[in-house]
Amino acid sequence: MRIKISITCKACGERFILRGRKDKDKDQIETGFKQCLCNNRDEFLIEEAL
Repeated sequence: MRIKISITCKACGERFILRGRKDKDKDQIETGFKQCLCNNRDEFLIEEAL
């Protein structure tokens, strides 16, 4: 199922709005997002956007 995702970088505060897939079995969200513009790869807040 494709859903809209909001990703916020905890290091610099940059926000990204992407489309992702929500896996019903694992309850995980996959977007393919790898890193922020500030080179942060680990600290993100990922939420389902409405």
